Amino acid sequence: MRKDINPYYSGPVSDHFDGVRFFNPGGFPPRGLTDLFRWQLGGRRVRWPGRYDSPFAPAKPDIVDGDHLRVTMVGHATLLMQVAGLNVLTDPVWSHRASPFAFAGPRRRNAPGILMDDLPPIDIVLVTHNHYDHLDLETLGALHAGHEPHIVTPLGNDTIIRRAVPGARISVLDWGDRLDLENGIVVHAEPCHHWSARRTSDRRMALWAAFVLETPAGKIYHIGDTGFHGGANYRAAQEKHGAFRLANLPFGCYEPRWFMEGQHQNPEEAVLGMLACGAGHVAGHHWGTFRLTNEGIEEPLKALEAALEKAGIAGDRFRALRPGEVFDVPPAPAA
Repeated sequence: MRKDINPYYSGPVSDHFDGVRFFNPGGFPPRGLTDLFRWQLGGRRVRWPGRYDSPFAPAKPDIVDGDHLRVTMVGHATLLMQVAGLNVLTDPVWSHRASPFAFAGPRRRNAPGILMDDLPPIDIVLVTHNHYDHLDLETLGALHAGHEPHIVTPLGNDTIIRRAVPGARISVLDWGDRLDLENGIVVHAEPCHHWSARRTSDRRMALWAAFVLETPAGKIYHIGDTGFHGGANYRAAQEKHGAFRLANLPFGCYEPRWFMEGQHQNPEEAVLGMLACGAGHVAGHHWGTFRLTNEGIEEPLKALEAALEKAGIAGDRFRALRPGEVFDVPPAPAA
């Protein structure tokens, strides 16, 4: 692939697209191969157990409507959100590995928290970016065959999905775009500090994004992956959209900091993000399923507990969800 040609997206230059690659305004790009090898060969990885089973049995969701808001953890960044009679999946991955290969790469340490056959009818799928632990073509193909959901994703990711799932119904958003859906749902694409790649030659050629959902039951802020970036994107989301009933925030996969800081926030930063965006409650994700970084499997839990205590936030407001766990989100407090 020529480095000056983008195979996924062609569009005008913007404040986050240079004509070939996307970038984080005021931020920095991912580290290069030299730093990658330095990290991979540097040791200090805490061993994970071969299995890390959830204490929760696989859930069997029913319909949720009215002003109820329910989140069920499938695993990693895959959440089932049920609101206003609709069923919304985020970054769905049911595959055994988060990898381009069936025989190598990070493997699941626990079973999905919902069996594929037990899913309710899926109306909307949000895909935040194209890393393999977030965009799983095998899962998207299975969901299309069984549910034909409406897939919403940032610029360029539609090209990747259509090649594997040619009949998929896809809406593509740039940062700042909005999409009006059924049942009073509006989806906004907003900035987060991350990057994208499916291989070494296509870095930053598809956009990454967070999503804000306006619903009759309140606003939801969903982030699949992000570096903290000084909290800038959290503050911008709060200024634009107001407070959130729920934020789905990553808080794992963060060590070593010198390598991960720009792409994965740590638990303390996730708590600061919760405060900055005005979230009433948080569904914590991106931990305990795929071993991607150096920290031990339960280190994010201990660090999160310490960060919440330091901030004076009750632990039940930031739930570190495990596969199969169901979170009925309390109503947002009155203004």
